Amino acid sequence: MKYKIPLQLVELEADGCHLLLKARWHDRKLNLVLDTGASKTVFDVGQLQEWFPDLALEASAQTSAGLGTTEMQSHTFALEAFKIGRCRIQKVTAAALDLQHIQATYAQLGHGKLDGILGGDVLRKYHARIDYNKMILILKDDK
Repeated sequence: MKYKIPLQLVELEADGCHLLLKARWHDRKLNLVLDTGASKTVFDVGQLQEWFPDLALEASAQTSAGLGTTEMQSHTFALEAFKIGRCRIQKVTAAALDLQHIQATYAQLGHGKLDGILGGDVLRKYHARIDYNKMILILKDDK
């Protein structure tokens, strides 16, 4: 089945932008950046600990680079399911990182709260295509 998810273009600087999309996890509404260069889907570790204090976070032996910083401690966790539009994203090993620096930038630019990053793991699994003219993300599951 094919799913069309609306995207929002957010200007960051004179020559830079991000694509944002809405998602749902349990009863939480999420604002995610669509990042084709991110290898994994990422959520803010502090936000996760606040929302789900019993969530099992496993410390990764590797540090994560990118996201506007040099290196940071990384955790992973089993994300059973969340929704992007009507598409149910299932069984993802997501990363939990400190995204405070990105959240601060978004707040400074007046773009609201950012909850995470939709990365290449989900984009590849769901055969993602981005239509920049229509500003939609197209996901396809194997059903």
